[in-house]
Amino acid sequence: MATPTATVVARPPSGPRRSRRLRTRLLVVVAALVLLALALVLGLAVGARPVAFDDVVRILFGGRTAGDSADVAAVIDLRLPRTVAALVAGAGLGVAGAVAQAVTRNPLADPGILGVTSGSAFAVALAVGFAGVTAASGWVWFSFAGAAVATVVVALIGGSGRSGASPARLSLAGIAFGAVLSGITSAIVLADPRRFDAVRAWEVGSLADRGWASVGTVAPFVVAGLVVALIASRPLDAVSLGDDHAASVGVSVTRTRIASLIVITLLAGGATAIIGPVAFVGLIVAHAARGLVGPSQPWIIAVSTLFGPALLLLADVLGRVAAPPGELAAGLVTAALGAPVLIAIARRRRVGGA
Repeated sequence: MATPTATVVARPPSGPRRSRRLRTRLLVVVAALVLLALALVLGLAVGARPVAFDDVVRILFGGRTAGDSADVAAVIDLRLPRTVAALVAGAGLGVAGAVAQAVTRNPLADPGILGVTSGSAFAVALAVGFAGVTAASGWVWFSFAGAAVATVVVALIGGSGRSGASPARLSLAGIAFGAVLSGITSAIVLADPRRFDAVRAWEVGSLADRGWASVGTVAPFVVAGLVVALIASRPLDAVSLGDDHAASVGVSVTRTRIASLIVITLLAGGATAIIGPVAFVGLIVAHAARGLVGPSQPWIIAVSTLFGPALLLLADVLGRVAAPPGELAAGLVTAALGAPVLIAIARRRRVGGA
């Protein structure tokens, strides 16, 4: 006679445990808000011409005197537009990284792994080299279009074949297509370096001289991407646990992947259009958010929306003071910070999986 086996049923977290986890997540959100507020203050006050915090507040609210002209120019004309640009681009990159990691089920993913940033850079190179576009406000739309086309191509390549789309296929298609576009972009730029002087700051991810025109153009698309990301966060929760699990709870894997690719295009494409192909922001922010609030996608997206701008603003501030009298582009600072983080994550996961 066969011995009956016991069935183990996973129990939901108890009331005290749920309450404790909710408190922890709320504390993380509050800490992220405080960090973002600090980054905003530093972004407006720190630079080649330091401005005291009380003077920044007074200038922002219109309390100006005759001797404030230099401070007003520094805060209102120079730092405020680049701070708002960092808010928009940082939120876009942070949430795009969270969605990319969920849809590919790869904790080392960021928007670049799906070819989005390479598509933007390629389109800008075409605009400058062959369409004669020289102003940043002109190549914003080309950057956006390049991101959209790259996402569609990667989706088609990753979804071809009998097995259809999968996280691994999407990742490999994005990496391969992005590498091809990066190589072609480099060849175009090297063919006539003088013509591409205007976009060199954009290519390294600089927030300097980012005017209201480009921010105003891109911001609605980023806001739309954030809204779609929040709507898709629950289905994305299921997809991040596996296709079979998602299907078993009634989630359409195909629709969720399509929505995720749209989100990544809107967010990463918009951010890249403003500040260029900045690396590692999505990777660092999404990984930190998941480590602090757990695997819940709604909470990861909410925290990434705050951590992304904070990280980009702090990188920009650090770049302003790191090499006086000049400054380092924020993209160079995030690359310097992100590379060690990526190595540490990869080593930890390799050791943990060994």
